[in-house]
Amino acid sequence: MPAKAKSSRRTAKDSDYRALAVFRYHIGRYLEFSDQAAKAAGIEPRQYQLLLAIRGLPETIEPTVGALAHQLRSRHHSTVELINRGENNGLVERSRAGTHVLVRLTKKGQRILERAVEKRLRELQVAGPVLVKTLQQLINTNHTFTRRPK
Repeated sequence: MPAKAKSSRRTAKDSDYRALAVFRYHIGRYLEFSDQAAKAAGIEPRQYQLLLAIRGLPETIEPTVGALAHQLRSRHHSTVELINRGENNGLVERSRAGTHVLVRLTKKGQRILERAVEKRLRELQVAGPVLVKTLQQLINTNHTFTRRPK
């Protein structure tokens, strides 16, 4: 019987698990803070995500329901319902462009988004360095992982 070939794959160490746990913890804290900032701005977290998705789309992508569903990682009908709620709250408005429905921020939606984003950017000044440090630790310790041969 042939001897087992040594695997060139690196296995995770205890420090890798700890670093991943810390990274996940800090991402969770930031997301929790984000939800609280949205509520403080007077909107639900999912509405904030919609407003940010609209405002954050690249200029080359039209803000269609499909593009927003993709950006939000949501189903088309769930995105339509979210847009309906945003429209009822005066945050977004729809318009037709041929066969597509475009979604745009209203002035009210833009003001609320700006308030929520300001708070999030301030929080990132605190949370960001911790996230970057933890991610850098994961990248530096795991750069020796090798790809499986094809």
